[in-house]
Amino acid sequence: MVDIATRVYNHKWKIDPIVRSLIDTDFYKLLMCQTVFGKGPQTQVTFSLINRTKSLRLAELIDEGELREQLDHIRSLSLSRGESTWLRGNMFYGKRQMFRPDFMEWFENLRLPPYHLEKRDGQYELTFEGSWPEVMLWEIPALSVLMELRGRAVLERMGRFELEVLYARAMTKLWEKVERLKTLPDVKIADFGTRRRHSFLWQDWCVQAMLEGLGPNFVGTSNCLIAMRREVEAIGTNAHELPMVYSALAEDDEALAAAPFKVLQDWQEEHEGNLLVILPDTYGTREFLDRAPHWLSRWTGIRIDSGDPVGNGEAAIEWWKSKGEDPRGKLMIFSDGLDVDEIFRLHAHFAGRVRASFGWGTLLTNDFRGLVEDDALAPFSLVCKAVKANGRPTVKLSDNPNKAMGPEAEVARYKRVFGVGEQARREVIV
Repeated sequence: MVDIATRVYNHKWKIDPIVRSLIDTDFYKLLMCQTVFGKGPQTQVTFSLINRTKSLRLAELIDEGELREQLDHIRSLSLSRGESTWLRGNMFYGKRQMFRPDFMEWFENLRLPPYHLEKRDGQYELTFEGSWPEVMLWEIPALSVLMELRGRAVLERMGRFELEVLYARAMTKLWEKVERLKTLPDVKIADFGTRRRHSFLWQDWCVQAMLEGLGPNFVGTSNCLIAMRREVEAIGTNAHELPMVYSALAEDDEALAAAPFKVLQDWQEEHEGNLLVILPDTYGTREFLDRAPHWLSRWTGIRIDSGDPVGNGEAAIEWWKSKGEDPRGKLMIFSDGLDVDEIFRLHAHFAGRVRASFGWGTLLTNDFRGLVEDDALAPFSLVCKAVKANGRPTVKLSDNPNKAMGPEAEVARYKRVFGVGEQARREVIV
């Protein structure tokens, strides 16, 4: 097993670039990229880094030269032969050749496009512009780099023995969580922690701990590189990016109202019955379900990613019942700010009523809270989102207004079109 403390102590080693592969990313990014490659390759998009934790002034903590070095390294990466073979030949969700030959040929020749970096008011403004299938693949690597460089800035002040003790405490903290989760015999948990992880080495350690501690109840990881190396399932479906861009491209209010369902029509066509999990909260979960066509009720399940998880889960159950579907056969994936107590609460509430599953993210792969002075390694909320599509602004309403984004006038328009009224604000934990 890797001696993480020693590797961190020698963190300048070239053996430890922060992102070491184009498949050191979330599986859903590659699935969505294939859809975009087929449906919207000419769409021009802008992605931008957004630090929701304004009190953390990243540009004052992270050296610009180090940041550029890591970003430039990512631009040098391409698929290895082994990675290409794994993507082309591995079985994902019971299907071989999930990725089409034309997409794989394009991906094998890909280098990520240029970035634009500036400092402003103590923050980094990091943007990516270009064709949608190329630019979208910057999201996860960009987040990983900023998260880990922030961690390295804190850790480089620590001595070797301090680091040994720090990681011993962090390992103990995680293992105690795993031991608690073992008492839920039928729980299903996946690692969703790539985007805000402490580091690649730490995420890899967390996955190994979950494998040993939970056995078959650990159903996989969203990280493709770790899934390949550890021979576990790669987990993922789709994200808010698709409805955000489709909606921005809509020519009028009628097309805007239909855009989230056009996304899912294209997704169903792409995957021929696989990966049919609805993500309804981009423009309000309840509003989505009120307008959803009947054919969506036959999909495998739903992912609950913002707002009140119990309330939205209950709304999904009632929606399935109203469509003549038995919720007990449906998959409900919870993925918003989870930790062990919340997993226990949701598992108990929905036991026997749906097939509950949990995508455990930041507080699996980056829970160093309380382990260093001033809580300097506590996770923070950093996102990298599509902010423009063909020059038009994107909008996300979410079920939590604290996660909303977009120009004020467009937010108001989207609320009108999608019938979104007053929403309850919830703390964005991570």
